Formats: sequence, C-alpha cells, structure tokens
Amino acid sequence: MQKLYTTEGEALEGIPWEEYPRPQLRRGRWLCLNGEWTLSTDENGEGKIRVPFCPESLLSTCDKPISYGSVLRYKRMFVIPADWEGSRILLHFGAVSSRCEVFVNGKKVCENDNGYLGFFAEITKEVTYGGGENLLEVFATNDLSGISPYGKQKIKRGGMWYTPVSGIWQTVWLEPVPETYVKRLRIWTDEKGVRIRAEGVLEGVITCEGREYELSDGEVLIRPENPRTWSPESPELYEFSLRSGEDFVQSYFALRSLTVEERNGIPRLCLNGKPYFFHALLDQGYFSDGIYTPATPGAYEKDIHTLKELGFNALRKHVKVEPERFYYDCDRLGMAVLQDMVNNGDYRFLRDTVLPTFGMNCRSDKKMHSDPKAREAFLQGMEGTVMQLASHPCIVYWTIFNEGWGQFEADQAYERFKALGVDGFIDATSGWFHQNKSDVDSLHTYFEKLHLGKRRDLPQVLSEFGGYVFKIPEHSFNTEKTYGYKIFASREEYARAVRDIYMNDIAALARRGLCAAVFTQVSDVEDETNGILTYDRKKCKLKPSEMEGIAQALMEAVRTV
Repeated sequence: MQKLYTTEGEALEGIPWEEYPRPQLRRGRWLCLNGEWTLSTDENGEGKIRVPFCPESLLSTCDKPISYGSVLRYKRMFVIPADWEGSRILLHFGAVSSRCEVFVNGKKVCENDNGYLGFFAEITKEVTYGGGENLLEVFATNDLSGISPYGKQKIKRGGMWYTPVSGIWQTVWLEPVPETYVKRLRIWTDEKGVRIRAEGVLEGVITCEGREYELSDGEVLIRPENPRTWSPESPELYEFSLRSGEDFVQSYFALRSLTVEERNGIPRLCLNGKPYFFHALLDQGYFSDGIYTPATPGAYEKDIHTLKELGFNALRKHVKVEPERFYYDCDRLGMAVLQDMVNNGDYRFLRDTVLPTFGMNCRSDKKMHSDPKAREAFLQGMEGTVMQLASHPCIVYWTIFNEGWGQFEADQAYERFKALGVDGFIDATSGWFHQNKSDVDSLHTYFEKLHLGKRRDLPQVLSEFGGYVFKIPEHSFNTEKTYGYKIFASREEYARAVRDIYMNDIAALARRGLCAAVFTQVSDVEDETNGILTYDRKKCKLKPSEMEGIAQALMEAVRTV
C-alpha cells in the first residue's frame, strides 16, 4: 500500500486544527488541547501521537498497528489560564472512537460510547489553578462489535470497507463559562424568519443586523425586513450575538424553506418554494493521510470549491458525522448536505448487497437486526446526530438507513425522526428494503439502466449511481487491486462517460420526476478508485469545461416541465 500525503499534510506544522471548533456557538476564550500527547498500548508500549489524528493515520506520527479491543491510553498535561479562575471549566471532545472514559487528575469526569458525536464534561472542581499542571487521561477502545455505530470501518479492510479509526479523531478543547450559560442553540427556519431557542438560559438579548430581540422563556422569533434566502447559488447567512447575564456568544442563521410540492402532477423537492435539483456526490469523508480527519479544516473548503467549479451543489455525507467546521463551510460557501445516520448492526454481503442489487430487495424489516442493545444504540445515535447538526442550514435531507445496514422497523424510526421537529426531507430507506413511510422514493442503481422507482406519489431520488473508475496508479493507495463498477482506460473516456450519463439519462429522468442524483463519488478511498478526486486530493479527473451545462440542464428539467 502506498503512503499518500495530501498537500496540506505535507506542509503540516505546529498544533493542528487550532481553528475554533464550534462555529455556531462561539465564545472569545478557549484553549486548544490538540498537538502532542502520550499514547500507550499493551502491544506497543508508550510513545507519542499527534492529536486529533487517529493512530492508524500517517498524520498521527504514531505509525503502529492497533489491536482492536485493546485499550488506547492517552495522556497530556495542561494549565488553566489565570484569568479563568472563578469560571466554570468545560472540557470538550469533538469525537473519540468509540468507547472512552475520561479522567482529570485521577478523577473520572465522563464516559462516552458513540464514536461520532461530541461530548463534554465540567471539570471545575477537578482542576488546579494558579499555574499548576493538570493531568488529562483518556482511555479509548474501538468497538466494532456491531453495537456501536461504525460506518465504513472494518478490521479486515478492503473493497468498499475501509481502515478502522481508533481513539481521538476530532479536536479536544477547554472553555470557561459563567455560572449560567448558553448550552446549545437550536434554530428553526423558513423563508421569512427564524425561531431560536437558547438552551440553558431564559433571558437575554439577541442582536442581529443592528436590531435587538429579547428572549422570552429562552426563545425568540426573528423576521428580518427584506429577507434574504439561502441556497447553494446564494448562501446568505445572518450573523447574530446573544448576551445573557455574564455569557456572550456569537452565531448565525439562514432563511430557507424545504417543501414537497406538486408540479404538473409530479411531486418535486422544493427549495424556497421552487423545484430544485440536488446535483450531488457521495462523500465518504476519508483522507489519505488523516483517514477520518483532514490535515487542516481548510481541506473542506478546498474540496467544496473544486466540486462547485464542476457544477455540483450537494454532498451526500455517507454514514459519517463530520466536525462542525465541515458543515460551517457548507453553510457559508453554499453546498447542500444530504446527511446519513451512521449505521451499526451486522452486515452480510449476500443479504445486504448481492441479492438486493439484482432485484431481491422487498422484505419486511420488523425482525431484521433484532438485538435490542444495537437497536437502542442506533436510535440514540440518530437523535444525538440531529441534536448536534440540525441548526445548520446546509443540511436539507436526512437518511436513516442505507441499503439495509442495521435496518429495523424503518416506519417507526421515520416517525421518531419526524417527532424531533427537524427541517429537511427524510429518506427512511436509501437504496432498498423500502417500507411504507418516507418522504422520497430512493434508489441505488449501478448495474442496470437508470430508472425511476415505483412510488410515483413521492419525489424520486437516485441516491447512488455511477461508481466509474479511472485509476491513476501514482496517486492510488492500492496499486494492485481496483474496486469500482465500470473501469475506463483513459481520463478522456472517463470524462465522456460522466457527461453522457448526465446529459442523456439523468436529464431525461429529471423531466419525469427525478429530484436528486448522487454520483459515486467525491474521491478515491483506499481500494476504491471511483472518485472524481484522487485519494490524496492532488488530481481531479474532470475539468470544469467537461461538466459545463450539466447543472443548468438538470435544474431546467425540474422547473420547466
């Protein structure tokens, strides 16, 4: 296997990921705890690791094999800034895979069992002040048993399954807060206004565009004059601040509506009241040198700019939850996100892939994946994902189950999701094993002629297709094996095939009811070489000129028929 570094990874120096990690709830004071930590394991002894990169990655500088089921023991010292004394001290973790316990100065302060969601602990009583050093320890175990969500990780990686990610893989940080503070902002929006709930406080004043709005029981309704709506073409954001007692935070919102409306007898997905075609790519969120974590947050912005230049307006974030910097960049740069829940449960190649791919995809899911612990872990992860991400305007669509992976009682899961009161279209069963309740009819088609689904009373979504391969060996992880669905010998042949499938098949289906199409995929990932970008992000296999006119043709197809 080749060791591939991204350009950002080759240039990485100093403390990584020093950018503020929570853009929708910003405070002025914080302390980044990324950088060099000590890591010890039973099989490798003690050494150094660069956080927030997992030990399996090149950027971690660890470069040692990890025995799954063993405990990773992280530790580092830190000092509380002198001017923080008298405040409550919060210790935050962006994500740790997948089960962990956290200790400060020998005292357990929290534990967590979801490897994709953020968590925190108040450590005010555990730390020392006045320049004294404090010991932070994290004991982490990657659990790939099928109980905890795991996404595309597999111990024996290969094909469409990738290298597992252990331990800390997002930013670790501290912040001081007053006795009463804003714990979370929940934001609901439409084209004309926004409702904001400040959890943790009842009173306060929001300032937005020179006007002040007072909270009532922790909530406020804001209806800006001459509202500016958000879309990928015009990603308008409204900045605001909130002062409540001694706490002061900054944030933003956007105005946009998501509805299903009938046009000429065809149900359409609408953004801001108009039929919209979500011209998307499948986004696994993997990087050659950091695996789950790019070398810098700027890598997200770079990807988004590149893909927008090719005409794409959406990304399907595939069975992974990213750091909030990713969603912030999609908010501000204008990239719609189709967000998957992260799967758990067991996977069987014949049952979950082969037979459904060739038409055997109708079955009841009431008895599927019946382990009660796995079911509860999935539902808790689903609700946690929504609570963490729902206020980002870029997220327009939510996928509950993908291709039957961990699927059970999808109709009940759909109702539970709806009860969370979240904006966005809900795809209960992406690909196959469709049940009764969903906002869309969602198909995956790789080996047959593209077509619409059977539920013509629902908006039609092609949530995966393509998988075209053009391999560039010097930029490929696996030079011997190639995984994809149709292989092309030259870049020009590959580019012609991509253009043809859009201008002929996808455009024709859009006129008949297709509202979104997700091409596989953003980048190569390990054995897979079906990306538009190579795994190291150094080569793009398409040119903007080769994609010219496609996005316009798809949008015209859904708006003029």
